[in-house]
Amino acid sequence: MRKIVIFGGGTGISCILGGLKLFPLDVTAVVAVSDDGSSTGVLKEELDIPAVGDLGKVLLSMANVDDDFVKLLRYRFQKDGTLHNHPVRNVLLAALIDLKGNLTEATKYMCKLLNVKGSILPLTEEKVELIGHGDRELYIGECSVSENIKSIDYLTYDHPVTVSPEIIQKIAEADLILLSPGSLYTSIIPHLIAPDVRDAIADSDAPIMYVANLVTQPGETDNYTISDHIKVLNRYLENRKVDIVITNNGRVDCQISDVYRIKEQKSIVPLDEEEVKELGVEVIADDIIRIENGSIRHDELKTAFLVFSYLMGM
Repeated sequence: MRKIVIFGGGTGISCILGGLKLFPLDVTAVVAVSDDGSSTGVLKEELDIPAVGDLGKVLLSMANVDDDFVKLLRYRFQKDGTLHNHPVRNVLLAALIDLKGNLTEATKYMCKLLNVKGSILPLTEEKVELIGHGDRELYIGECSVSENIKSIDYLTYDHPVTVSPEIIQKIAEADLILLSPGSLYTSIIPHLIAPDVRDAIADSDAPIMYVANLVTQPGETDNYTISDHIKVLNRYLENRKVDIVITNNGRVDCQISDVYRIKEQKSIVPLDEEEVKELGVEVIADDIIRIENGSIRHDELKTAFLVFSYLMGM
């Protein structure tokens, strides 16, 4: 069975994993833990733990249990009080950190509860903050980084992070290294600024695939093309470069794209194919857009099938 290691966080990686779990693949998802917003940020500060929010989303995307259980874990407390806006999955993960001793063991236990096929691992056990370095100012925390990316020259963590040997071993064994869609600077790059991960990828012979974002992110990737995304990834990969990109070439209804542009300041990421190829990147382009309640999403099954087909053709 072919082995994939996929890096990401939040909705982007969750969508891709929802499709990949339908194929005969050995998938390891490595999830960033530097988020500091919403429920995650509150628990992170109050309990002095790593960010659990993205891990919770990934766990549910890989779950093979009944819908009622998934709905329970997604439920956010609505009434005013200390639990307001906390999803059950976050509270459960926070409790399991205490019971199991660390976030990795807590996540593995949740994988058993949810009958997850494959592995889900936090990037690090430590509470970490993303730091954006500007000319005259430091931007501390993921939210601040996201809001000020145009003033930031490069990203680091607030201290050197320790990555588990299990993640390094998974990278060494992988047939494919996959960078998921999602927030470029706050979901994907956080993996590549961990030297142990970057070095392990450099030592690997596995090709690096990027599943490209469908729309830009306001403040982070305004006016970015596909090649712009790849150039940023290549900068942080250092000794390796992206080998393959899966990207959309389907059309989006004008009414939907106009809503995104006007109300959310987002636009469809254009495929500048010649520029991508000049970077030495193989382009796999298809209509991989799905519209869900007026929102633009990756078609889970189509996207996963393209990944699987590439692996089978290696």
